[in-house]
Amino acid sequence: MPVRLDRGSDSDPKFDGPTRGERAGAPTRQHGKPMQDFWLSCGHQLLDRGAGGGLVVTDEFLRVYLARPELTPPPEASDAERALHRSLLADARRRVTGKDLAAIEDLDARENWELMIRFRDHLLRHKTLEASYLALVRNGIGKTPPMFLDQLAHVIMRNALDGCNDAYLLRAAELFFREQRLTVHDGALLAVDEETITGLGGAPVSPLVSMLDSPASAKIDVMLDDTVASYWRRSDRFDMAFDLTAGRRGLAALGEVMGQWIFHMLSVEVDVEALVEVNEINFNWFVGLDADGAEIGEALWNGEELDEQTRGRIVGLYRLTFRNPQLVADPLQGDPVYLILAMSEDHVLRLQPQNLLTGLPIRHLGSVS
Repeated sequence: MPVRLDRGSDSDPKFDGPTRGERAGAPTRQHGKPMQDFWLSCGHQLLDRGAGGGLVVTDEFLRVYLARPELTPPPEASDAERALHRSLLADARRRVTGKDLAAIEDLDARENWELMIRFRDHLLRHKTLEASYLALVRNGIGKTPPMFLDQLAHVIMRNALDGCNDAYLLRAAELFFREQRLTVHDGALLAVDEETITGLGGAPVSPLVSMLDSPASAKIDVMLDDTVASYWRRSDRFDMAFDLTAGRRGLAALGEVMGQWIFHMLSVEVDVEALVEVNEINFNWFVGLDADGAEIGEALWNGEELDEQTRGRIVGLYRLTFRNPQLVADPLQGDPVYLILAMSEDHVLRLQPQNLLTGLPIRHLGSVS
């Protein structure tokens, strides 16, 4: 059946690809011009970079987790919890036994520490954060908090885009680790950071924020050519709206970021093309980029007709092709892979980047790290 995304008609631009920096946390130079740093909040400057380009855990990076409110002992904390916290600040890789954890009297605190130590030990078992992430998404996330998975995606994406000088690509990449609230404003489909919207307060409500049903507001600029330069000084505020209208720059940028993510994590080169309309789709293979996209893809794969409301939830449709066909599993038989991005019924977009690593028909999956 025909699938059409008919919000907008501007032509897709071309982007310069990001380059790899020399070390984690250091802005690089491109064509003799220094690159601007971004996403300092992910902690990339606290990590080392291995010979293969992957991020290597440091004690400083692990100590950041110890500063989280869930793990900072409150005044009423037991002596055992305080002792554990002090010992890990002194030696972040210290072995923690079941006896150490059982000594923590507060059940909620004990559970938080169990989750943290399990996650820390997982990171330390792998050479790089990239390898840790791949192991989690391939072997099962288990009890790993989604927040920890998002934080890994954040810092790994920072590494993958190191040296990038295109703020449109960086804003598109935020979808990999932060939920977005979508709304149509002046004919454009705009994405605004969900956490930013729900946490705003104090200022008069702008029309855009009002349309997002937020009780409070702050200044939110749509990323356009005349506002894009401000991204560099505000990249950690996550307060720029992003145009995801079909046929415009945002969806094309997201497609390029997906290609960068796949190459960084799997060493597989692909081309990802944002589509506006596709007729006679052969859904030999598709990947839902989120739970809603997967549900819609299943319906299309089964030959079902989509009602108007469901079609309206499709945000992006992409065609992925492999530059080296020999890497592709036989069932694909030369057909492209279709990627489906969709919002929920309450207009929230929750992209799951792990689906790009586990859902592609690749003969041999490997990590660049």
